[in-house]
Amino acid sequence: MAGCVITNECALAVSAHRVWKVACSGEALKKACAGFIDAVDTEGDGGPGSVTTLTLSAVAAADAGGRLRRTRVLARDHAARVLRNEVLEGSKVSDQLKSQVTEVKLEVAGEGACVAKFRLEYERLDGGALAPEDQAALEGGYLGMLKAVEAYLVANPAEYA
Repeated sequence: MAGCVITNECALAVSAHRVWKVACSGEALKKACAGFIDAVDTEGDGGPGSVTTLTLSAVAAADAGGRLRRTRVLARDHAARVLRNEVLEGSKVSDQLKSQVTEVKLEVAGEGACVAKFRLEYERLDGGALAPEDQAALEGGYLGMLKAVEAYLVANPAEYA
């Protein structure tokens, strides 16, 4: 996919193993992101080709630009802890984009800690880059979800251990 790329990384004070367990389970994600995600529905086994629909809370929907977010799994590598998804609908800037693909890789960063490496590839309908504030909004939504998962796991150290 030709286009633009946004990258970032986020240090998390929980193990990659625990974050991965939440990322791979709709019910766990809903629980960890209560107040942000109201429902998670997955069509398929969660592997490549599976389509996940997140129903966002009213508050999250206002920031995200819509109540539903649908994604298709392109790759899920449990050994490397890499998840790559194509956004099908629900992005705040969807009306400006031809395509949007996200990738998160969780890397161990010591005992009980990890780094989430985030990559967002997008192609605009007009071929240009998104405005800086739109890029920040996209990136902030994904990083915000990771921080919500982290906060939940820190507050509940026995869950998903």
